[in-house]
Amino acid sequence: MHKMSDSEIVEQTIAFVKETLTGAEGGHDFFHIQRVFRNTLFIAKDEKVDVLVVSLAALLHDIADAKFNKGDENIGPELAERFLAELKVKKKTIAHVVKIIKNISFKNNIEKKRGRKFNSKELRVVQDADRLDAMGAIGIARAFNYGGFKNREIYNPEIAPNLKMTKEQYKNSAAPTINHFYEKLLLLKDKMNTETGKQLAEQRHQYMMEYVRQFYIEWDPLSRPMDGNEAI
Repeated sequence: MHKMSDSEIVEQTIAFVKETLTGAEGGHDFFHIQRVFRNTLFIAKDEKVDVLVVSLAALLHDIADAKFNKGDENIGPELAERFLAELKVKKKTIAHVVKIIKNISFKNNIEKKRGRKFNSKELRVVQDADRLDAMGAIGIARAFNYGGFKNREIYNPEIAPNLKMTKEQYKNSAAPTINHFYEKLLLLKDKMNTETGKQLAEQRHQYMMEYVRQFYIEWDPLSRPMDGNEAI
């Protein structure tokens, strides 16, 4: 068996992810992976990172999202590790990719853990790319698609956003989708790591703010319209 080039490894990974995510929920399907992969390569142009590591991490970061696997956060990293080992990817590269998958998500950064937490330039790039896909027009579409998938209310004025959730509360929340804007989407702009990520997030954030304002106007034209910052 000949030693695969980086581009061949990436191509094999794309094919594996595309097949594995067939039939996935629309916000976490192969097209989500494709967008995150493209965002990653775009951001990586301005950062000194290992391009193979960020490429593989972007492609495999949602290979088995805990949300769709009874909350099990180990299935995804283990599946990614096995697959990359079969491709004879360097152990050091595999270890880095797995650490990124374990640390990328918003929920895993809700609670500040004691001790040293994993960080790398590669993690920061892929994390920004993934967060960008939760913002703007696509972020709005994904939020409501997932809300529909879970049969959640669109909005309920009697259920206020909870800005002090623990990780477990966040994972188990069944709140209306509009609350998710305050509990995550509108917080992402200030959590971006890279300069490119921050610039791209700014425009998407403003779009979401305008959407929320318009939503409240349409919900009740007689009330004073709120804006996206009101519940934060």
